Amino acid sequence: MKVDRAVAALGLGLATALGAAAVAGAVGREAEPIVVTIGIHYSHFLPDAITVPAGRPITFVVVNNDPIDHEWIVGDAALHERHRTGTEPVHNARPTEISIDALHERRTTVTFASAGTLTYICHLPGHEAFGMVGTLTVASP
Repeated sequence: MKVDRAVAALGLGLATALGAAAVAGAVGREAEPIVVTIGIHYSHFLPDAITVPAGRPITFVVVNNDPIDHEWIVGDAALHERHRTGTEPVHNARPTEISIDALHERRTTVTFASAGTLTYICHLPGHEAFGMVGTLTVASP
């Protein structure tokens, strides 16, 4: 009888530990980045509209299939206005502003804190006017 109680207690303890591990694993998975791939072809973003959740890390894989360089800059209207008149030849310091060499890919991870609508644009000369623009919707979790 004492052995049965010991086995039952061991089983209950093991189930509790496994349950806690399962919960910890589920929480850990929520923190893993969501991967979103954006292609560039004929100086257009594909897709040109994306929705991601707020508060989660998002890894953007930007694949430039064109034989020319591009950039992917995400932000609000004020940020894009500054870039239209800016002089930064290369973007590598901020995760929402990257340069992508011809026939290469770049990865960047961003966590958007709040819901809203942003735009991603390539500000190299003539690219925005040609249609190299996309919409990023950040949804409430």
